Amino acid sequence: MTTRQLDFDACYLAVSARDSRFDGRFYTAVTTTGIYCRPICPARTPARGNVRFYRHAAAAEAAGFRPCRRCRPELSPGDPGWDVRADLVGRALRLIDDGVADESGVAGLARRLHVTERHLHRLFAAELGTGPLAVARTRRLLLAKQLLTETTLPITDVAFAAGFGSVRQFNAALKESYGFAPGELRRTNGPMHEKGGPVALTTGLTLRLGHRDPYDAQPVLRFLAARAIPSVEAVCRSGDDVTAYTRAVPGGSITLRPAAGHVRLTVRTTETHLLSRLVARCRRLLDLDADPGAVREILGATSLAPLVAARPGLRVPGAYDGFELAVRAVVGQQISVAGARTLLGRIAARAGVPVVADRPADHPTDEGGNPGAAVTGHVPLLFPTADRLAATDLDGLGLTTRRVATIRALAEAVASGSIDLDGAGDPADTTAGLLEIPGIGPWTAGYIALRALRDPDAWPEGDLVLRRTMERLGIAADEAERWRPWRAYAALHLWSHASDNPDTTPRGRNR
Repeated sequence: MTTRQLDFDACYLAVSARDSRFDGRFYTAVTTTGIYCRPICPARTPARGNVRFYRHAAAAEAAGFRPCRRCRPELSPGDPGWDVRADLVGRALRLIDDGVADESGVAGLARRLHVTERHLHRLFAAELGTGPLAVARTRRLLLAKQLLTETTLPITDVAFAAGFGSVRQFNAALKESYGFAPGELRRTNGPMHEKGGPVALTTGLTLRLGHRDPYDAQPVLRFLAARAIPSVEAVCRSGDDVTAYTRAVPGGSITLRPAAGHVRLTVRTTETHLLSRLVARCRRLLDLDADPGAVREILGATSLAPLVAARPGLRVPGAYDGFELAVRAVVGQQISVAGARTLLGRIAARAGVPVVADRPADHPTDEGGNPGAAVTGHVPLLFPTADRLAATDLDGLGLTTRRVATIRALAEAVASGSIDLDGAGDPADTTAGLLEIPGIGPWTAGYIALRALRDPDAWPEGDLVLRRTMERLGIAADEAERWRPWRAYAALHLWSHASDNPDTTPRGRNR
């Protein structure tokens, strides 16, 4: 659906009903106030003649509207349409979220996508009503607005954390687009002030990550917890529930905690300019931009209906880093989850990069700041990059000779740029490139596509647990075709059902 294809009557009806299903899908701009809002804004519904609808916040801002301070568009979940699209604009938006345009400009963004700047701008104008530079600028401004509203991070740090090159540039952009200076948004009596003074990223900064309901956080967190790499990831538990997931990032760590209506992201890092990238990767890791209604509409009309009804908020666990996930998939071939964790921990210990961070960053804590229960380990190491792992001797770690050769070939392909696992490549082309690597077959490529490439229709071909679970439920093999374009979610429902019934679950690959 392009900007020109937005149905005015349907959008106006959604705004009048404050329908949360449309949050993030479009924005409502009011000509009499100069403000744009989310569809769920509690303000009085404007007259039909005074509204304009835009597919992206950047298009509304390019038209001269500023964000509503009441409904706060910066908290809107991402458009699920772009979350699952594999076309060039969809991939470009993911790279913009990852900070590529901030670091390399639109020229660098276009090079990463192997197109010209002109062609990229033409596609953006047709789909969103504005260009990639405006989209990147709006993303920076909205993140800055959230930081100014929710934290006491100094304004100078806000500017660089949001991706601006200088405080002067930040002040000018905010004044020009929103009509006020940064200091006007500064909270004066929030809880962080009560605890005493400004908060620096090295001591912890917390942001809210919105999602669409229903959202079942525990299956995702348990999935990640079961596969947490020692020294790279850690979890806190309270009984069977995972209350916090922590992982190492450049300059420190991040911690994710489920909360009412959102996920709390706490960042502790000295690399403040990476904040927008951390936010984007956490959203992908937890599949926060998914549309459960669209998934339920298709899968709920098939033989999976009972499973979907039992877990309407199920999500597909993503990946913080595409290369790391690909190595996980290769290492986990034909062995247990626990065995894969052990081997991955050895790889991280030999080739990982130490994290320079304050002590509190290494220990997940509860909401009161107290150490959480059942911490499985600290997070002093970054998982090795592709070029680093390609140059590392992996002998003596318990990996087979063939597995070592596959990991090295994968690392070399990613390091050279022939395979891109972080958003720039077309999923079909990337999967084809993975299959050319000796030791990577359809199951491994499908698993990588499902988690790292965020392909909602990915299907790990040949997965024993999927096949046996379908047989036990009386589901024919060819029924998977009816699950398109949501076969990745179908796989998660089947894996979850198998996990809930361990006595009848066959031993299969490391999912």
